[in-house]
Amino acid sequence: MSILKDKMMLNNGIEIPAIALGTWQIDNETVVRCVKDAYDLGYRHIDSASDYQNEEGVGRAIKELKIDRNSIFITTKVPASIKNYKEAVEIIKESLRKLDLGYIDLLLIHAPAPWPEMGPNRKAYFNENLEVWRAMEEFYKMGLVKAIGVSNFNVADVKNILDNCEIKPTVNQIPAFIGYIENDTIDFCKENNILIEAYSPVATGRLLKSEYLKNIAAKYGVTSAQLCIKFDYQLGLLPLPKSTHKEYMKENAELDFVISDEDMALLSKLKQEDILK
Repeated sequence: MSILKDKMMLNNGIEIPAIALGTWQIDNETVVRCVKDAYDLGYRHIDSASDYQNEEGVGRAIKELKIDRNSIFITTKVPASIKNYKEAVEIIKESLRKLDLGYIDLLLIHAPAPWPEMGPNRKAYFNENLEVWRAMEEFYKMGLVKAIGVSNFNVADVKNILDNCEIKPTVNQIPAFIGYIENDTIDFCKENNILIEAYSPVATGRLLKSEYLKNIAAKYGVTSAQLCIKFDYQLGLLPLPKSTHKEYMKENAELDFVISDEDMALLSKLKQEDILK
């Protein structure tokens, strides 16, 4: 089955298309064309965020396509800087207004701490994230959001939500690419039936420069980008490749090959310094 037709099941029974078009750093005007191009190619899952400042463009593209709203899956995110209930309610209302699509398919907390504080020694913001989660649960109960989850959360961050929530997270969206796999977080989420979405599957382009990966990709007659995206998919993750070029969107979804068990084991053990040397 083509990955564009494949779906994964979230823990609340909602089906989610198995690959998404990422829209980070795509402006509000350009994203209109990108969403239309992606839909034309068969993509049915678009990943946006309040902080991307392109929700309005995503919504406009879908309305201009004149398609059944239920035929496309839209993700957006509460900004990492928002860490209280009241502001979370207001920003979710704003996302619903900007998208103007009736409901949000998947809503995530963009990060467990404000971006300037993200790092190994950051504050946990456990209570603050629970306030945001409570707001998200309310929109879920109203039917204005079909699934809720988190992004960039480590094991402790996810456990804090699980131990205190009424509605369980469906997704944790984290960076995952050859040379950088957060096994502890991935394993913990899988044990708790939380789907991992993998953003930056080509490490924002860095992996495309690797001669080592080009040689492995050549064995399968594919590009380095296809190898990287398929690697995430074979790990059981949902890849979110980003492109503004229709030909690359098409290429990124042409994954009709299987990486051997031997090569998967090899790629899983690689460090970034091994790949980019």
